Amino acid sequence: MGITIWLGSLLGSWLDTNYGSDNQFYFKTITLIAVFIAMYAVIKQVIKITNNQKNKNE
Repeated sequence: MGITIWLGSLLGSWLDTNYGSDNQFYFKTITLIAVFIAMYAVIKQVIKITNNQKNKNE
């Protein structure tokens, strides 16, 4: 999760530097998208683990 967010922030910083965004638009946007992607991946894994444990108990 942390690596995904970190890579998103690096990408956003790089885009801001190369495309001259003064208010860090790319940094904020890409980092926020990376947070949502990371949260989605974690939630999906938790649901999968929960379903696997539920099936073992039946």
